[in-house]
Amino acid sequence: MSVQQADPLEDVLALVGTTSRLSTGLIAGGSWALDFDPPPAVKFNAVRRGRCLLVAGGVTYPLEEGDCFLLTRSQRFVLASAAEVTPQPAGPVFAAAGPDGLARTGTGDDVFLLGGRFDFGARARELLLDALPPVLHVPGGAPAAATLRWALDQVDAELRDRPIASVLVAEHLALIMLIHILRLHLATAGSANPGWLGGLADPVVAPALRALHADPARPWTVADLAAVSTVSRSTLAARFKQSVGQGPLDYLTGWRIELAAARLRRGDGTLAAIAHAVGYGSESALSTAFKRITGTTPRDYRRS
Repeated sequence: MSVQQADPLEDVLALVGTTSRLSTGLIAGGSWALDFDPPPAVKFNAVRRGRCLLVAGGVTYPLEEGDCFLLTRSQRFVLASAAEVTPQPAGPVFAAAGPDGLARTGTGDDVFLLGGRFDFGARARELLLDALPPVLHVPGGAPAAATLRWALDQVDAELRDRPIASVLVAEHLALIMLIHILRLHLATAGSANPGWLGGLADPVVAPALRALHADPARPWTVADLAAVSTVSRSTLAARFKQSVGQGPLDYLTGWRIELAAARLRRGDGTLAAIAHAVGYGSESALSTAFKRITGTTPRDYRRS
């Protein structure tokens, strides 16, 4: 049986419409601490020079030069030179940023942080972000972070030299950073991740997941997927349930509905065309599955 393989992480990032935007950089020195309001999107910062502390969710993370972090929840956080320094609100400091696009606090310039945000579509929280820890901290010295360091160096160069379309290039490089941060997390946490992220780390489940994503409209059976993973049907069903939290055909139904919902949000085609594209033989079959999963009909979903 010829079976294509796909990348579920790539599919999810594309489906939720991931975009990036760089924010004002921060230069700091001496004794300083800034208290940040909960960001409206996924926040990232990279320490390009010096060292400081990140305090988020009651946990303190020492940050060294080359480290970066991702805040996957909208939570208040503090960046500081030391734990004992009383933080001041970050808003006025960044509002007073100079024409060079840099905010300054404290005395001196021994610390430089580059920052930005990632924006996602409406389904990102349930499909991706809730499966990640609130803070992803990537040490810059880790061998696996080499590509991340390269991307940060390129962002620095774009923002420093300002060639044509430098902001656009830098923001695309930030997306490369996001993918590498997620890759490093997957490699570290492995099957401890919930949902499909954990399934990607399971050598039995991962081939089946990739096959489902490569051809979701195919009339898959558990036997077909077990053949892809070269295990028995009972083994695949048990491992899939253990890793992903649901059976393979239930997962397939959920992913088909996600694809259909994305097309409905875009106004992409008739209901009959959408049904065929995601693996349902008729509009009524799609409507039945859609309402069972989402609680509403495709027509009502499109109108809303």
